[in-house]
Amino acid sequence: MMQQKRNIQIIEWEDLDKRKFYSLGVFMTMTTRAAVYPFTLIRTRLQVQKGKSLYNGTFDAFWKILKGEGARGLYRGFMVNTFTLISGQAYVTTYELVRKYVSCYSSNNTVKSLVAGGAASLVAQSITVPIDVVSQQLMVQGQGCQLTRFKLKPKMVTFGQTRDIVVQIFHADGFRGFYRGYVASLLTYIPNSAIWWPFYHFYAEQLSRLAPVDCPHLLLQAVAGPMAAATASTLTNPMDVVRARVQVEGRSSVVETFKQLLAEEGVWGLTKGLSARIISSTPTSIMIVIGYETLKRLSLRPELVNSRHWK
Repeated sequence: MMQQKRNIQIIEWEDLDKRKFYSLGVFMTMTTRAAVYPFTLIRTRLQVQKGKSLYNGTFDAFWKILKGEGARGLYRGFMVNTFTLISGQAYVTTYELVRKYVSCYSSNNTVKSLVAGGAASLVAQSITVPIDVVSQQLMVQGQGCQLTRFKLKPKMVTFGQTRDIVVQIFHADGFRGFYRGYVASLLTYIPNSAIWWPFYHFYAEQLSRLAPVDCPHLLLQAVAGPMAAATASTLTNPMDVVRARVQVEGRSSVVETFKQLLAEEGVWGLTKGLSARIISSTPTSIMIVIGYETLKRLSLRPELVNSRHWK
C-alpha cells in the first residue's frame, strides 16, 4: 500500500527488477533451508514414529541424532531437498502474480493474501511432493530406518543413496509413488499458506497500532511472521502428521491414516512434531519476512529507488 509520503508497507510485483529478484531469492531461500533443515528432519521422524518408540520430543531427538549419527545425520536428504528451490521460486512468482490479479477485483489485503497464498501453495506442492517423498525416505534412515519400507545399502555415498531410494520407490509403486500423499500435502499446505499470509498482515497491523510511531516497520514484520507461522502450524499440524505417515509408510488413504492415528495415539497424536515445526518455522518466518521484504527492496526497478523511503 502506498501512502502519500511513500512509506510503503507492500512492494507490488510491477515495482520489481525481476532479474535481481530471482538471483537474490535463490541465495536467500538456500540459506534459510540450510539453517532450519535439522528441525524439518526431526519433525518428520517424530511424526512417523509410533508413540515415543524412538524419541521423547524435539530436543531429545536432536541430541540422540547428534550423538548417534553425528551432524551429518541432521542433514540426511538435504541435497535432494535443495531441489525445492525451484518450487520456492514458483511459489513467490505465483503469489505475486495472483495477488496482482486479485487486486483488480478487490482492494482488501486479507482477500488478496488468502487467494494468492492458496494458489501459490497449489503450484509449489505440485513440484515439491516428489522431492519430499524422496527426501523424507532419506530423513528416516539411520536411527529411524525401521519407520520406512525402503532400506539403504550400507556405506553408500549421498548421490548413490538418492538414486537407490528413487529406484526402490519406482519399483514398488511406479511413477505414482512419487506423488504419494499429494492430496494430504495439498490439504496441509494450501490451508497453511492461505492462513499464514492473512494472519501475518493482521498481526503486523495490530503491532503497528501498539508500537511507538518511530518503531521500524521491518521489526514489526519480523515479529508478525513467527506469530503467523505458529498460528498456521498449530491449525494445520494434524494434517501434516497424516501427510508424513502417508508418504513415509506408503499408505494410500488419508482418511484411514487419520482414523488409525486417532485410534492408536488419540488426539495427542495429532500434535506430533508440532514443537519442532514451530521451532523451524520461527527462524524461517523471520528470515523470510526480513529477507523477502529486503529482497523486494533490493530488487526495486532502478527508476523507483530514489522515490521510495521507509522508516
